[in-house]
Amino acid sequence: MEVPETISTRQVEQWNHHADVVVIGQGVAGSCAALEARNAGAEVLIVERASGGGGASAMSSGIFYLGGGTAVQKACGYDDTADEMYKFLFASTQPANPQAVREFCDNSAAHFDWLEELGVPFERTEFKGKAVFLNSTECLFVTGNEKAWPFNEIAKPAPRGHKVAGTGENAGAVAMNAILARCAEANIPALYDTRVTAMVVDDEGRVAGLRARQAGKDIYIAARRGVILATGGFNLNKEMVRHYLPLVSDPAEPLGIPSNDGFGLLLGQSVGGVLAAMDGVIATASIYPPAQLIKGIIVNKRGERFVAEDAYHGRTASFVMEQPDQTAWLIVDSSIFAYPEIETHQHRLVDGYETVAEMETGLGIPTGALQRTLDNYNRDAASGCDRRFFKQQEWLQPLDSGPYAAFDISFNKSIYLYITLGGLNTDSYGRVLDRDHNPVKGLYAAGACTAHIPQSGKAYASGQSLGPGSWFGRIAGRHAATAEPRP
Repeated sequence: MEVPETISTRQVEQWNHHADVVVIGQGVAGSCAALEARNAGAEVLIVERASGGGGASAMSSGIFYLGGGTAVQKACGYDDTADEMYKFLFASTQPANPQAVREFCDNSAAHFDWLEELGVPFERTEFKGKAVFLNSTECLFVTGNEKAWPFNEIAKPAPRGHKVAGTGENAGAVAMNAILARCAEANIPALYDTRVTAMVVDDEGRVAGLRARQAGKDIYIAARRGVILATGGFNLNKEMVRHYLPLVSDPAEPLGIPSNDGFGLLLGQSVGGVLAAMDGVIATASIYPPAQLIKGIIVNKRGERFVAEDAYHGRTASFVMEQPDQTAWLIVDSSIFAYPEIETHQHRLVDGYETVAEMETGLGIPTGALQRTLDNYNRDAASGCDRRFFKQQEWLQPLDSGPYAAFDISFNKSIYLYITLGGLNTDSYGRVLDRDHNPVKGLYAAGACTAHIPQSGKAYASGQSLGPGSWFGRIAGRHAATAEPRP
Protein backbone atom coordinates (compact mmCIF):
# COMPACT_ATOMS: atom_id res chain seq x y z
CA MET A 1 0.00 0.00 0.00
CA GLU A 2 1.20 3.46 -0.84
CA VAL A 3 1.61 6.12 1.81
CA PRO A 4 -1.18 8.68 1.27
CA GLU A 5 -0.34 12.27 0.46
CA THR A 6 -0.89 14.87 3.14
CA ILE A 7 -3.15 17.88 2.75
CA SER A 8 -2.17 21.45 3.65
CA THR A 9 -4.48 23.51 5.82
CA ARG A 10 -4.36 26.01 2.95
CA GLN A 11 -6.24 23.50 0.83
CA VAL A 12 -9.09 23.12 3.32
CA GLU A 13 -11.89 25.46 2.38
CA GLN A 14 -14.15 24.53 5.27
CA TRP A 15 -13.81 22.42 8.41
CA ASN A 16 -16.85 20.27 9.04
CA HIS A 17 -15.96 19.42 12.66
CA HIS A 18 -13.67 20.80 15.34
CA ALA A 19 -12.33 19.24 18.54
CA ASP A 20 -9.36 19.57 20.84
CA VAL A 21 -8.47 15.89 20.43
CA VAL A 22 -9.54 13.67 17.56
CA VAL A 23 -9.24 9.93 18.14
CA ILE A 24 -9.20 7.63 15.12
CA GLY A 25 -10.55 4.21 16.11
CA GLN A 26 -12.74 3.06 18.99
CA GLY A 27 -11.23 -0.18 20.20
CA VAL A 28 -9.83 -0.41 23.71
CA ALA A 29 -6.89 1.96 23.08
CA GLY A 30 -8.98 4.59 21.31
CA SER A 31 -11.82 4.43 23.82
CA CYS A 32 -9.49 4.78 26.80
CA ALA A 33 -7.65 7.62 25.07
CA ALA A 34 -10.95 9.43 24.47
CA LEU A 35 -12.08 8.95 28.07
CA GLU A 36 -8.82 10.19 29.53
CA ALA A 37 -8.71 13.20 27.22
CA ARG A 38 -12.30 14.02 28.15
CA ASN A 39 -11.50 13.63 31.85
CA ALA A 40 -8.65 16.11 31.36
CA GLY A 41 -11.14 18.68 30.11
CA ALA A 42 -10.64 18.36 26.37
CA GLU A 43 -13.33 18.40 23.73
CA VAL A 44 -13.01 15.01 22.07
CA LEU A 45 -14.29 13.52 18.82
CA ILE A 46 -13.97 9.86 17.82
CA VAL A 47 -13.80 8.85 14.16
CA GLU A 48 -14.56 5.18 13.54
CA ARG A 49 -14.61 3.33 10.23
CA ALA A 50 -17.10 0.70 11.42
CA SER A 51 -20.75 1.23 12.28
CA GLY A 52 -20.02 1.14 16.01
CA GLY A 53 -17.25 0.93 18.58
CA GLY A 54 -15.45 -2.12 19.92
CA GLY A 55 -12.96 -2.96 17.21
CA ALA A 56 -10.81 -6.07 17.40
CA SER A 57 -10.78 -5.65 21.19
CA ALA A 58 -14.39 -6.80 21.32
CA MET A 59 -13.46 -9.88 19.29
CA SER A 60 -10.65 -10.84 21.68
CA SER A 61 -10.73 -13.27 24.57
CA GLY A 62 -10.85 -10.33 26.99
CA ILE A 63 -7.51 -10.81 28.77
CA PHE A 64 -5.70 -7.78 30.23
CA TYR A 65 -2.06 -8.34 31.18
CA LEU A 66 -1.71 -6.48 34.49
CA GLY A 67 0.25 -6.99 37.68
CA GLY A 68 2.26 -5.39 40.41
CA GLY A 69 -0.27 -6.31 43.07
CA THR A 70 -3.73 -5.91 41.58
CA ALA A 71 -6.79 -6.44 43.74
CA VAL A 72 -7.36 -9.82 42.06
CA GLN A 73 -3.78 -10.95 42.63
CA LYS A 74 -4.04 -10.03 46.30
CA ALA A 75 -7.40 -11.75 46.69
CA CYS A 76 -5.93 -14.92 45.21
CA GLY A 77 -2.92 -14.86 47.51
CA TYR A 78 -0.17 -13.48 45.26
CA ASP A 79 2.23 -10.76 46.42
CA ASP A 80 3.31 -9.60 42.96
CA THR A 81 5.19 -6.31 42.82
CA ALA A 82 5.90 -3.76 40.11
CA ASP A 83 9.60 -4.63 40.40
CA GLU A 84 9.04 -8.34 39.73
CA MET A 85 6.70 -7.54 36.86
CA TYR A 86 9.27 -5.21 35.34
CA LYS A 87 12.10 -7.71 35.77
CA PHE A 88 10.08 -10.30 33.88
CA LEU A 89 8.98 -7.97 31.08
CA PHE A 90 12.46 -6.51 30.69
CA ALA A 91 14.05 -9.96 30.49
CA SER A 92 11.46 -11.54 28.23
CA THR A 93 10.70 -8.68 25.85
CA GLN A 94 13.95 -6.67 25.80
CA PRO A 95 11.84 -3.53 25.28
CA ALA A 96 12.89 -0.75 22.98
CA ASN A 97 11.54 1.76 25.52
CA PRO A 98 12.35 0.48 29.02
CA GLN A 99 11.07 3.67 30.67
CA ALA A 100 7.60 3.19 29.16
CA VAL A 101 7.56 -0.42 30.39
CA ARG A 102 8.65 0.70 33.85
CA GLU A 103 5.82 3.22 34.02
CA PHE A 104 3.33 0.60 32.85
CA CYS A 105 4.45 -1.76 35.60
CA ASP A 106 4.45 0.96 38.28
CA ASN A 107 0.89 1.99 37.37
CA SER A 108 -0.51 -1.42 36.45
CA ALA A 109 -2.40 -2.11 39.69
CA ALA A 110 -3.92 1.38 39.68
CA HIS A 111 -4.84 0.95 36.02
CA PHE A 112 -6.74 -2.22 36.97
CA ASP A 113 -8.69 -0.17 39.51
CA TRP A 114 -9.45 2.42 36.83
CA LEU A 115 -10.84 -0.25 34.51
CA GLU A 116 -13.04 -1.61 37.30
CA GLU A 117 -14.29 1.89 38.04
CA LEU A 118 -15.38 2.11 34.40
CA GLY A 119 -17.50 -0.97 35.00
CA VAL A 120 -15.27 -3.61 33.43
CA PRO A 121 -16.13 -6.71 35.51
CA PHE A 122 -13.40 -8.92 36.98
CA GLU A 123 -14.00 -11.74 39.42
CA ARG A 124 -11.75 -12.45 42.41
CA THR A 125 -11.18 -15.97 41.09
CA GLU A 126 -8.30 -17.96 39.63
CA PHE A 127 -7.82 -20.66 37.01
CA LYS A 128 -4.78 -22.73 37.90
CA GLY A 129 -4.51 -24.83 34.73
CA LYS A 130 -3.09 -24.16 31.27
CA ALA A 131 -5.52 -22.62 28.81
CA VAL A 132 -5.60 -20.40 25.74
CA PHE A 133 -9.02 -18.94 26.59
CA LEU A 134 -11.54 -19.80 29.27
CA ASN A 135 -15.10 -21.03 28.87
CA SER A 136 -15.79 -19.81 32.39
CA THR A 137 -15.82 -16.40 34.07
CA GLU A 138 -12.71 -17.07 36.15
CA CYS A 139 -10.28 -14.17 36.09
CA LEU A 140 -6.64 -14.72 37.01
CA PHE A 141 -4.30 -17.16 35.25
CA VAL A 142 -0.79 -17.47 33.87
CA THR A 143 -0.85 -16.33 30.25
CA GLY A 144 2.83 -16.04 29.40
CA ASN A 145 6.30 -17.41 30.05
CA GLU A 146 6.60 -16.42 33.70
CA LYS A 147 7.11 -20.06 34.76
CA ALA A 148 9.35 -20.97 31.82
CA TRP A 149 13.13 -21.01 31.99
CA PRO A 150 15.11 -18.75 32.12
CA PHE A 151 12.50 -16.18 33.15
CA ASN A 152 11.48 -18.11 36.27
CA GLU A 153 15.04 -17.63 37.55
CA ILE A 154 15.08 -13.90 36.77
CA ALA A 155 11.76 -12.84 38.30
CA LYS A 156 9.35 -14.40 40.76
CA PRO A 157 6.56 -15.95 38.68
CA ALA A 158 3.04 -14.63 39.18
CA PRO A 159 -0.17 -14.92 37.14
CA ARG A 160 -0.89 -11.63 35.39
CA GLY A 161 -3.60 -12.52 32.92
CA HIS A 162 -6.79 -10.79 34.10
CA LYS A 163 -9.73 -12.05 32.08
CA VAL A 164 -12.93 -10.06 32.10
CA ALA A 165 -15.96 -11.85 33.55
CA GLY A 166 -17.13 -13.21 30.22
CA THR A 167 -16.71 -16.57 28.55
CA GLY A 168 -15.17 -17.96 25.39
CA GLU A 169 -13.00 -16.59 22.63
CA ASN A 170 -14.86 -13.27 22.38
CA ALA A 171 -15.17 -12.35 26.06
CA GLY A 172 -13.57 -9.01 25.15
CA ALA A 173 -17.02 -7.77 24.15
CA VAL A 174 -17.95 -7.70 27.85
CA ALA A 175 -15.10 -5.29 28.56
CA MET A 176 -15.78 -3.13 25.53
CA ASN A 177 -19.50 -2.87 26.28
CA ALA A 178 -18.63 -1.35 29.65
CA ILE A 179 -16.01 1.02 28.25
CA LEU A 180 -18.23 2.15 25.37
CA ALA A 181 -21.04 2.82 27.86
CA ARG A 182 -18.70 5.17 29.77
CA CYS A 183 -17.86 6.97 26.52
CA ALA A 184 -21.57 7.50 25.95
CA GLU A 185 -22.10 8.71 29.52
CA ALA A 186 -19.25 11.18 29.05
CA ASN A 187 -21.04 12.52 25.97
CA ILE A 188 -18.06 11.85 23.71
CA PRO A 189 -19.38 12.16 20.15
CA ALA A 190 -18.39 9.65 17.50
CA LEU A 191 -18.61 9.67 13.73
CA TYR A 192 -19.27 6.11 12.54
CA ASP A 193 -19.01 4.68 9.04
CA THR A 194 -16.34 7.31 8.53
CA ARG A 195 -13.03 6.37 6.94
CA VAL A 196 -9.99 8.63 7.38
CA THR A 197 -8.20 9.10 4.06
CA ALA A 198 -5.47 11.67 4.75
CA MET A 199 -3.81 13.80 7.40
CA VAL A 200 -3.95 17.59 7.28
CA VAL A 201 -0.84 19.55 8.29
CA ASP A 202 -0.21 23.25 8.80
CA ASP A 203 2.66 25.38 7.51
CA GLU A 204 4.80 24.36 10.49
CA GLY A 205 4.37 20.68 9.68
CA ARG A 206 2.11 20.07 12.67
CA VAL A 207 -0.82 17.69 12.30
CA ALA A 208 -3.87 19.94 12.23
CA GLY A 209 -6.61 17.46 11.50
CA LEU A 210 -7.71 14.97 8.90
CA ARG A 211 -9.80 14.29 5.86
CA ALA A 212 -12.35 11.50 5.99
CA ARG A 213 -14.91 9.90 3.72
CA GLN A 214 -18.46 9.80 5.04
CA ALA A 215 -21.61 8.90 3.08
CA GLY A 216 -19.74 9.29 -0.19
CA LYS A 217 -18.42 12.78 0.61
CA ASP A 218 -15.14 14.18 1.89
CA ILE A 219 -15.27 15.91 5.25
CA TYR A 220 -12.53 17.75 7.16
CA ILE A 221 -12.03 17.51 10.90
CA ALA A 222 -9.80 19.97 12.76
CA ALA A 223 -7.81 18.98 15.86
CA ARG A 224 -6.73 21.92 17.99
CA ARG A 225 -4.42 19.93 20.27
CA GLY A 226 -3.75 16.56 18.68
CA VAL A 227 -4.81 13.52 16.69
CA ILE A 228 -4.54 10.04 18.22
CA LEU A 229 -4.22 7.02 15.95
CA ALA A 230 -5.76 3.87 17.45
CA THR A 231 -6.48 2.01 14.26
CA GLY A 232 -5.31 -1.53 15.02
CA GLY A 233 -2.72 -3.77 13.41
CA PHE A 234 -1.99 -4.73 9.83
CA ASN A 235 -2.54 -8.49 9.74
CA LEU A 236 -5.53 -8.20 7.37
CA ASN A 237 -3.34 -6.47 4.78
CA LYS A 238 -1.95 -9.28 2.62
CA GLU A 239 0.54 -7.03 0.87
CA MET A 240 2.04 -5.77 4.13
CA VAL A 241 2.10 -9.27 5.64
CA ARG A 242 3.98 -10.63 2.62
CA HIS A 243 6.45 -7.77 2.81
CA TYR A 244 7.13 -7.66 6.54
CA LEU A 245 6.32 -11.22 7.65
CA PRO A 246 7.69 -13.63 5.04
CA LEU A 247 7.59 -16.58 7.47
CA VAL A 248 3.80 -16.28 7.81
CA SER A 249 2.61 -18.75 5.20
CA ASP A 250 -0.63 -20.42 4.23
CA PRO A 251 -2.78 -21.76 5.80
CA ALA A 252 -2.15 -19.31 8.70
CA GLU A 253 -5.10 -16.98 9.26
CA PRO A 254 -5.16 -13.40 10.59
CA LEU A 255 -7.02 -12.86 13.83
CA GLY A 256 -8.86 -9.57 13.70
CA ILE A 257 -11.41 -7.49 11.82
CA PRO A 258 -11.37 -6.12 8.24
CA SER A 259 -10.20 -2.66 9.34
CA ASN A 260 -6.95 -4.15 10.66
CA ASP A 261 -5.44 -3.28 7.30
CA GLY A 262 -2.52 -1.13 8.46
CA PHE A 263 -3.83 2.12 7.02
CA GLY A 264 -3.24 3.90 10.32
CA LEU A 265 0.44 3.04 10.01
CA LEU A 266 0.49 4.60 6.56
CA LEU A 267 -1.24 7.72 7.88
CA GLY A 268 1.46 8.03 10.52
CA GLN A 269 4.19 7.57 7.93
CA SER A 270 2.65 10.24 5.73
CA VAL A 271 3.53 12.91 8.29
CA GLY A 272 6.98 11.60 9.16
CA GLY A 273 6.32 8.81 11.64
CA VAL A 274 8.52 5.73 11.44
CA LEU A 275 7.70 2.07 11.96
CA ALA A 276 9.34 -0.35 14.36
CA ALA A 277 9.34 -4.13 14.95
CA MET A 278 7.47 -4.79 11.74
CA ASP A 279 8.74 -8.37 11.67
CA GLY A 280 7.02 -9.03 15.00
CA VAL A 281 4.15 -11.52 14.97
CA ILE A 282 2.37 -13.64 17.55
CA ALA A 283 0.85 -16.83 16.19
CA THR A 284 -1.06 -19.49 18.05
CA ALA A 285 -2.18 -23.05 17.46
CA SER A 286 -1.83 -24.45 20.96
CA ILE A 287 -1.29 -28.15 21.64
CA TYR A 288 -3.26 -27.72 24.89
CA PRO A 289 -5.86 -28.28 26.23
CA PRO A 290 -5.80 -30.99 27.43
CA ALA A 291 -2.84 -30.09 29.59
CA GLN A 292 -1.51 -33.66 29.63
CA LEU A 293 -0.20 -33.16 26.09
CA ILE A 294 2.40 -30.76 27.51
CA LYS A 295 4.09 -33.89 28.88
CA GLY A 296 4.87 -34.91 25.30
CA ILE A 297 7.80 -33.61 23.30
CA ILE A 298 7.86 -31.39 20.21
CA VAL A 299 10.46 -32.25 17.55
CA ASN A 300 11.44 -30.98 14.09
CA LYS A 301 12.14 -33.04 10.96
CA ARG A 302 15.61 -33.82 12.29
CA GLY A 303 14.06 -35.43 15.36
CA GLU A 304 15.34 -32.64 17.64
CA ARG A 305 13.53 -30.81 20.40
CA PHE A 306 13.72 -27.05 19.94
CA VAL A 307 11.46 -25.50 22.62
CA ALA A 308 10.25 -26.23 26.13
CA GLU A 309 6.82 -27.79 25.68
CA ASP A 310 5.42 -25.94 28.72
CA ALA A 311 6.21 -22.53 27.22
CA TYR A 312 3.44 -20.10 26.25
CA HIS A 313 1.74 -21.32 23.08
CA GLY A 314 2.81 -18.20 21.16
CA ARG A 315 6.44 -18.82 22.03
CA THR A 316 6.12 -22.40 20.79
CA ALA A 317 4.52 -21.22 17.54
CA SER A 318 7.37 -18.78 16.88
CA PHE A 319 9.90 -21.57 17.18
CA VAL A 320 7.81 -23.89 14.98
CA MET A 321 7.70 -21.16 12.33
CA GLU A 322 11.51 -21.09 12.22
CA GLN A 323 12.12 -24.85 11.89
CA PRO A 324 13.31 -26.48 8.63
CA ASP A 325 10.34 -26.51 6.25
CA GLN A 326 8.30 -25.16 9.19
CA THR A 327 7.74 -28.79 10.17
CA ALA A 328 7.12 -30.05 13.70
CA TRP A 329 5.41 -32.94 15.44
CA LEU A 330 4.04 -33.46 18.91
CA ILE A 331 5.14 -36.92 20.13
CA VAL A 332 3.17 -38.71 22.88
CA ASP A 333 2.99 -42.20 24.31
CA SER A 334 -0.01 -44.26 25.38
CA SER A 335 0.05 -42.94 28.95
CA ILE A 336 -0.74 -39.35 27.90
CA PHE A 337 -2.44 -39.81 24.54
CA ALA A 338 -5.31 -37.44 23.84
CA TYR A 339 -6.51 -35.33 20.94
CA PRO A 340 -5.87 -31.55 21.08
CA GLU A 341 -9.19 -30.01 22.06
CA ILE A 342 -9.05 -26.82 19.99
CA GLU A 343 -10.20 -28.50 16.80
CA THR A 344 -9.97 -25.34 14.68
CA HIS A 345 -6.17 -25.55 14.84
CA GLN A 346 -6.39 -28.85 12.93
CA HIS A 347 -3.40 -30.62 14.45
CA ARG A 348 -3.69 -33.87 12.51
CA LEU A 349 -2.96 -37.25 14.02
CA VAL A 350 -0.35 -38.68 11.66
CA ASP A 351 -0.43 -42.27 12.94
CA GLY A 352 0.24 -44.60 15.83
CA TYR A 353 3.48 -46.59 16.03
CA GLU A 354 4.45 -49.66 18.02
CA THR A 355 8.11 -48.60 18.23
CA VAL A 356 10.18 -45.43 17.96
CA ALA A 357 11.99 -46.92 14.96
CA GLU A 358 8.66 -47.29 13.14
CA MET A 359 7.82 -43.69 14.00
CA GLU A 360 11.13 -42.45 12.58
CA THR A 361 10.39 -44.26 9.33
CA GLY A 362 6.79 -43.04 9.21
CA LEU A 363 7.75 -39.40 9.79
CA GLY A 364 10.87 -39.45 7.62
CA ILE A 365 13.16 -38.61 10.53
CA PRO A 366 16.82 -39.74 10.15
CA THR A 367 17.35 -43.21 11.61
CA GLY A 368 18.21 -43.10 15.29
CA ALA A 369 17.66 -39.33 15.70
CA LEU A 370 14.30 -39.47 17.46
CA GLN A 371 15.42 -42.44 19.53
CA ARG A 372 18.41 -40.42 20.83
CA THR A 373 16.14 -37.47 21.61
CA LEU A 374 13.72 -39.69 23.51
CA ASP A 375 16.49 -41.51 25.38
CA ASN A 376 17.96 -38.22 26.58
CA TYR A 377 14.54 -36.80 27.46
CA ASN A 378 13.42 -39.92 29.31
CA ARG A 379 16.62 -39.97 31.32
CA ASP A 380 16.12 -36.33 32.30
CA ALA A 381 12.44 -36.82 33.04
CA ALA A 382 13.23 -39.74 35.33
CA SER A 383 15.74 -37.58 37.20
CA GLY A 384 13.30 -34.65 37.44
CA CYS A 385 15.51 -32.20 35.51
CA ASP A 386 15.16 -31.38 31.81
CA ARG A 387 18.75 -30.41 31.04
CA ARG A 388 17.90 -29.33 27.48
CA PHE A 389 15.15 -26.73 28.07
CA PHE A 390 14.44 -26.93 31.82
CA LYS A 391 10.81 -27.85 31.32
CA GLN A 392 9.01 -27.62 34.66
CA GLN A 393 8.93 -30.80 36.72
CA GLU A 394 5.14 -31.00 36.80
CA TRP A 395 5.20 -31.59 33.03
CA LEU A 396 8.08 -34.05 33.02
CA GLN A 397 7.28 -37.72 32.50
CA PRO A 398 9.25 -40.42 30.67
CA LEU A 399 7.68 -41.31 27.34
CA ASP A 400 8.33 -45.03 27.44
CA SER A 401 4.85 -46.55 27.32
CA GLY A 402 4.28 -47.61 23.73
CA PRO A 403 2.54 -47.50 21.41
CA TYR A 404 3.41 -43.95 20.36
CA ALA A 405 1.59 -41.34 18.32
CA ALA A 406 2.55 -38.20 16.40
CA PHE A 407 0.44 -35.11 15.76
CA ASP A 408 1.48 -32.83 12.90
CA ILE A 409 1.73 -29.27 14.27
CA SER A 410 3.67 -27.83 11.31
CA PHE A 411 3.21 -24.12 10.72
CA ASN A 412 2.34 -24.71 7.07
CA LYS A 413 -0.19 -27.48 7.76
CA SER A 414 -2.04 -26.69 10.98
CA ILE A 415 -4.17 -23.53 11.21
CA TYR A 416 -2.16 -20.91 13.10
CA LEU A 417 -3.95 -17.67 13.97
CA TYR A 418 -1.82 -14.55 14.18
CA ILE A 419 -1.71 -10.87 15.05
CA THR A 420 1.03 -8.36 14.25
CA LEU A 421 3.25 -6.72 16.85
CA GLY A 422 4.91 -3.96 14.85
CA GLY A 423 3.69 -0.46 14.16
CA LEU A 424 4.42 3.20 14.71
CA ASN A 425 7.29 4.04 17.02
CA THR A 426 6.13 6.14 19.99
CA ASP A 427 7.61 7.63 23.13
CA SER A 428 6.46 7.32 26.74
CA TYR A 429 3.72 9.91 26.15
CA GLY A 430 2.29 8.16 23.11
CA ARG A 431 3.76 10.73 20.70
CA VAL A 432 4.64 9.32 17.29
CA LEU A 433 8.36 9.63 16.61
CA ASP A 434 10.15 10.52 13.37
CA ARG A 435 13.38 9.01 12.05
CA ASP A 436 15.43 11.27 14.34
CA HIS A 437 13.37 10.17 17.37
CA ASN A 438 11.70 13.56 17.61
CA PRO A 439 7.92 13.75 18.17
CA VAL A 440 5.78 14.38 15.13
CA LYS A 441 3.96 17.52 16.19
CA GLY A 442 0.31 16.96 16.97
CA LEU A 443 0.29 13.19 16.41
CA TYR A 444 -0.13 10.39 18.95
CA ALA A 445 -0.75 6.67 18.65
CA ALA A 446 -1.71 3.80 20.93
CA GLY A 447 -2.68 0.16 20.76
CA ALA A 448 -2.04 -2.31 17.97
CA CYS A 449 -1.02 0.33 15.42
CA THR A 450 2.10 0.95 17.52
CA ALA A 451 5.08 -1.27 18.22
CA HIS A 452 4.10 -3.50 21.16
CA ILE A 453 6.12 -4.00 24.33
CA PRO A 454 6.87 -7.57 23.17
CA GLN A 455 8.20 -7.31 19.63
CA SER A 456 8.39 -11.06 19.05
CA GLY A 457 5.94 -13.88 19.57
CA LYS A 458 8.59 -15.60 21.68
CA ALA A 459 8.13 -12.83 24.26
CA TYR A 460 4.37 -12.31 24.06
CA ALA A 461 1.79 -13.14 26.71
CA SER A 462 -1.97 -13.16 26.28
CA GLY A 463 -3.30 -9.81 27.45
CA GLN A 464 -0.30 -7.78 26.28
CA SER A 465 -2.51 -6.08 23.71
CA LEU A 466 -5.50 -5.09 25.87
CA GLY A 467 -3.46 -4.34 29.02
CA PRO A 468 -0.77 -2.04 27.62
CA GLY A 469 -3.09 -0.83 24.84
CA SER A 470 -5.63 0.52 27.31
CA TRP A 471 -2.89 2.03 29.51
CA PHE A 472 -0.96 3.74 26.74
CA GLY A 473 -4.24 4.90 25.23
CA ARG A 474 -4.88 6.73 28.49
CA ILE A 475 -1.38 8.24 28.43
CA ALA A 476 -1.81 9.49 24.86
CA GLY A 477 -5.24 10.93 25.65
CA ARG A 478 -4.02 12.74 28.74
CA HIS A 479 -0.97 14.21 27.02
CA ALA A 480 -2.85 15.26 23.90
CA ALA A 481 -5.52 16.98 26.03
CA THR A 482 -2.92 19.14 27.75
CA ALA A 483 -0.81 19.92 24.67
CA GLU A 484 -0.49 23.49 23.49
CA PRO A 485 -3.32 24.24 21.05
CA ARG A 486 -2.66 25.33 17.52
CA PRO A 487 -2.91 29.09 17.12
